[in-house]
Amino acid sequence: MKAVQFNEYGGPDVLEVIDTKAPAFSEDDVLIEVQAVGVNYADTARREGQYVVPTNLPFIPGAEVAGVVSEVGSNVKSIQKGARVVALIESGGYAEYAVVPAASVIPVPDGVEFERAVALPLQGLSAYHILKTMGRLEEGETVLVHAAAGGVGSLAVQLAKLFGAGKVIATASNEEKLAFAKKMGADHAVDYTKDDWELEVRELTGGEGVDVALEMVGGEVFHKTIECLAPFGRLVIYGAASGEQAKFYPGALMKRNQSVVGFFLPQIMRKPKLFQNSLSELLIYVQKGELKLTVGGTYPLADAANVHALMQGRKTKGKLVLIP
Repeated sequence: MKAVQFNEYGGPDVLEVIDTKAPAFSEDDVLIEVQAVGVNYADTARREGQYVVPTNLPFIPGAEVAGVVSEVGSNVKSIQKGARVVALIESGGYAEYAVVPAASVIPVPDGVEFERAVALPLQGLSAYHILKTMGRLEEGETVLVHAAAGGVGSLAVQLAKLFGAGKVIATASNEEKLAFAKKMGADHAVDYTKDDWELEVRELTGGEGVDVALEMVGGEVFHKTIECLAPFGRLVIYGAASGEQAKFYPGALMKRNQSVVGFFLPQIMRKPKLFQNSLSELLIYVQKGELKLTVGGTYPLADAANVHALMQGRKTKGKLVLIP
C-alpha cells in the first residue's frame, strides 16, 4: 500500500510517499480501507518533533481516518465488513489502509460524506468535551470562545448553542473571522487584538462575567480571560498557542469560587463509551444539518507535504483532507 512517512524531524519536505505492507491486525481490530484523512496541526508538531508526547521514527502521521471496513478481527462482533466508519487513532492515518481497535470505530450515518465525517474526531470531540465534560455547561449560561473562527472554536460556538448556552461571545483577530464567528451562531464578536478586550467582554455580560471560557493561547490572554470569569466560572485550558505558559496564584480563585481545568483529548480515548457516545452524537448533528463543517480543501495523499506547507503558512481555511 501507499503511505506517507517521515524518517527525520523537519519541514514539510521530510514527508515522503512509500510503498509498504498493509498493517497487520489482531482479533480485536478492524482494517479500514481509508477514503479520507484529516490533517491537523498535531501532524505538523509530530513532524517537527515538537508534539506533547514523543514521536518515534520512522513515523506515519494521521489521527483521523474515515473509510470502509475491509477486514474484521475474530473477536469483533459490533462492526461488519463493508461498514462506513470514522475513527480517531494514535498514528498511521496517512495511508491507504489503517488498523483501528474496534472500540475506536464509529459508524458514519447515511448522507454524511467521508470528507465531512473525518473533520469531526479531533476538533469536534475537543469542542464537545471542553464544553460539556470539563466546562460542565448548563442551560442559559454564557460562554466565551477564543479563536472562534478556528477548527475547535467554530464548532464550539455551534455546540454551545446546541447545548443550551444563553449567550456565546466569540473572539477573533480580524473582521473577516469575526463575521464568520457570527455566521456560526455567536451572539457577540470581540477583536482580541485590541487593548482592553476583556472589558468589552465584561460589558457584554452586564459586568457579571462568563460562566465557561475556552482558552488555548496562554500568557496574557489567559490572565485576561480569568478577569472575564463570573462567580463559579470555569476556564478550560486546551493549548498554549502563544508558546507562553501562564503563571497565576491558585488561591486567587477562591474569592469568586472559580475553576481552571485542563483538557487533553487522548485521555478521552481511555473511556471508550464516553468517546463512542459523544462522536456518535456529533455525527447525528451533522446528519441533521445542525452542525456545520467547513472543509477547506481535499488533496491526493501524495500532496501531504504541500498541504502541510499551506496549512502552516496560514493560506487555507477550514479542514484540510487527504484522499488516498
